[in-house]
Parts: sequence; C-alpha cells; structure tokens
Amino acid sequence: MKYGWRERISGAVIVIALAVIFVPLLLSEPEPRDERPQPVLTIEQPVDVPRTEVPEPQPPSSLGQIGAPMATPEAERSVDEAVPDEEVAEQLARSESPPPPAVEPAPAREPEIDPIAELARAADQRLAESASRSPPASAPAPAAPGGEWAVQVGSFGEPANAERLLGQLREEGFPAYSQPRDNNLTTVYAGPYDSSEAGERAMNELKSRINLQGLLVRARN
Repeated sequence: MKYGWRERISGAVIVIALAVIFVPLLLSEPEPRDERPQPVLTIEQPVDVPRTEVPEPQPPSSLGQIGAPMATPEAERSVDEAVPDEEVAEQLARSESPPPPAVEPAPAREPEIDPIAELARAADQRLAESASRSPPASAPAPAAPGGEWAVQVGSFGEPANAERLLGQLREEGFPAYSQPRDNNLTTVYAGPYDSSEAGERAMNELKSRINLQGLLVRARN
C-alpha cells in the first residue's frame, strides 16, 4: 500500500481538528455591531444683558471762533527795523560786485582740410604728370621676310580659333602668320624677325599691350 496506517490516522486527526474549529463558526450567528452615536446639536438660549443709553458727543463751543493773530507792537517794530538792513545789504552787494568782463569777438574759424580729399588730389596730379612725361607707345617691330626668329603665340585644334587670334594680332599692328602642325594643331606666330633682339622686343610688346605670353622660337621655312 502506498500510505500506511500512521498517515491515515494523522489525516483523520487533522480533518477532525479543522471541523471542530470551523463548524461552530459557521453555525453560530454573528454578534450585533454597536451602532455609532448620532451627533446632537444643542442651541442654548441667549443671555439677557442690560443696556445703558450713552449721550451723543457734542463739539466744543469754541471750535468755530478762531480769530486772526494779533500783532504786537514789538513785532511791528522789528519788521520796520529789518527793512533798512535789507536795503543797505543790497547797496553793498551792488558796490562790491565787479563789472562784467568785456566779451571779445570769437576768432574766425579756418576751414577744415579733408586729408582724404588732399590725398586724392595729389594722386590725380601725379598721374597727370606721369602721363605727360611718359613717351608715346612704340610701334611693334616690323616683320623681316625670310627672318629666322618668330614669337609663338598659341596653338589651336580649331582653325577658326587660330584665325580669330591672327585677326587680333594684325589689328594691334603685329605681323602674324599661322602654320599647321603634324598633330592636327594650327600654331599662330608673330613675325618673322631678323634677330633674336627684335623677337624679344616683340614678345614684350605682346605682353604689355594685349596681355599675351609668347615664346621666342626659330622660324620654320
């Protein structure tokens, strides 16, 4: 058997003990609860207090009979004596005060000089003097047919661009020509010139007049 007689007896005892405890609780009626006391409001009767009549206050009889102060003979005498003293003090102050100083006319103000305008005027004057002293622009070096020197100005893949630069050079007075190259480029030259000195002078004039940087090379025949 799974459970022995000891376990059975222990279970029966526990069941009987629980029945003894809870069965009377279930069968007995609950005790009645005490009702809470209801609040009671009690209003007492007012107490009689004896009343005493108080007379109304009356203003004093001398309230509206205040008159102007009376001047005494001694006060009048002091006022009469004070008037001459004030006149004497005024005469002394007039005699002791120095005469007002003479107002001198203000000197005429010189016109203010604007330093910025003076600098601009001096710069314009220097520019005019330098322009009058500068020699006239020299004409480009003339071309020498059969010369060995030329100034290479540029190379273009589009022939129209080379023609446009040729026209610009000729308008400025430079002798110019173009030559096709093996790499499908067209090179524009200024010249030719009979010496390297003439070519260098033409290269400097290209830079100063039309801002073109050239390269002095041997002319190809």
